[in-house]
Amino acid sequence: MNVSAVTPPGGTVRDWLARRARLGGTAFVFPETGTDLDWPTLQSEALAMARHLTSRGVTKGESVAIVAPNSRDGLIALYGVLAGGFRATMINLAAGRDAIAYALDHSGARFAFVHPDCRALFDAANDSGIQTITPGTDSDAALHDITPDDHALLMYTSGTTGRPKGVLHSHASLLAGGWTTAIAHELTQADRGFCILPVYHINGLCVTIMGALVSGGSLAVVSKFSASRFWVQADKACVTWFSAVPTIISHLLHGDTEPTEPSRNRLRFGRSASSALAVETQSAFETRFSVPIIETMGLTETAAQILSNPLPPGVRKIGSPGVGFGCDVEIQSEDGTTAANGTEGEIVVRGPNVMLGYLHNPDATAAAFRDGWLRTGDLARKDEDGYIFVTGRLKELIIKGGENIAPREVDEVLYTNPEVVEAAAFARKCDRYGETVEAAVRVRPGSRVTESDLVSLCQARLGKFKSPDTIHFLEELPKGPSGKIQRLKLAGIVTTPHRQ
Repeated sequence: MNVSAVTPPGGTVRDWLARRARLGGTAFVFPETGTDLDWPTLQSEALAMARHLTSRGVTKGESVAIVAPNSRDGLIALYGVLAGGFRATMINLAAGRDAIAYALDHSGARFAFVHPDCRALFDAANDSGIQTITPGTDSDAALHDITPDDHALLMYTSGTTGRPKGVLHSHASLLAGGWTTAIAHELTQADRGFCILPVYHINGLCVTIMGALVSGGSLAVVSKFSASRFWVQADKACVTWFSAVPTIISHLLHGDTEPTEPSRNRLRFGRSASSALAVETQSAFETRFSVPIIETMGLTETAAQILSNPLPPGVRKIGSPGVGFGCDVEIQSEDGTTAANGTEGEIVVRGPNVMLGYLHNPDATAAAFRDGWLRTGDLARKDEDGYIFVTGRLKELIIKGGENIAPREVDEVLYTNPEVVEAAAFARKCDRYGETVEAAVRVRPGSRVTESDLVSLCQARLGKFKSPDTIHFLEELPKGPSGKIQRLKLAGIVTTPHRQ
């Protein structure tokens, strides 16, 4: 079912923007303001910004920082930087002052587009003296000549285990990221996606923004996800699909609002990515809302999606992020040989969507590749039909008494309790075993579920050895910009007493 033989899109983002402008039609609608933006206007304003940057002396491939939430001006800035042949450097607004300052400095950016809502955040982190620019400024400067292999995107990883790494993508790999989404989900010009994830995250940028550019469809864009307004916004904008993360799907499942009947009929699918979706959550969501959820998997280093389940009526295997679309995906043993079906190993990827490397970090780039394959750090096994089942992260494995315990296995059991909205197991240093298992959960407001209830549930399903010794009840679990729970941070921040 791997379709890597299909030819990815050629050209540059500028070429594709021109193609969409010639065809016309709506590019974006903004449910929060009731406004829209068509492709010709987007191209015109983006090229005006590109010429302005050229007139300011910005060279081809030079970093230009974009500090903005999802917004009309932020999208024009993104397309302006890309169409001008510059390196769009997406600043993670949730990263904190020090990480933002590091990205601004490390990227080498001399100029930045800063949305008014982000001015104070930018000023606090602008240790490098970066100048600000305004989209749409008139100029008759010539555009740089660009090719598919030129730098297009610089996006920094979350850096939960060290300094953030700057992931470099070309025009070719950026477009391939949108293309893998378009072919997996059969997107057409008739589709309208719902962009609820931040564009400064690879899922929001490649899956939705680049996916719409390549497929020719349109997008509804909101500044941020709102569980209480999601279904109203989806109905108002007439969306046919959306991309989310498991925490968002869980919040919708435990929310009080429902889609209208027209929305249920219009929505072809929702997709889940960025971390594993609990089997119970997926099944309950589909039962309640009658909207199929397509589980997928992607990385910043692969311009988002590498794996996806097929659309209905194709076979969707609950608990698996699916099969390779647009790239080659294998499970390899530690020595680099292909693992037999059913045998655990590391997921590796090869294809047109893979990054160029890490900016100013040749050692990390070299370590990320082996014989042309990108090493993801994810552990998984492949079944006889080619579907991949993720078992954990190399860096997240809990090693208790010399035995490997996959945190996801504990998560899955905790999610079987309908009161649990968020869950994450993690390792705690232990003198006796080296590491032991703990977990953090968020439960529904007013829930009476206790720690002993959840520990008993885990012990019944997993046995005592794999079950958490302690379960912490939190108001919110730490998350990255996409909503992915940051498991590795939990041991350092859990200070609240657990409930008995």
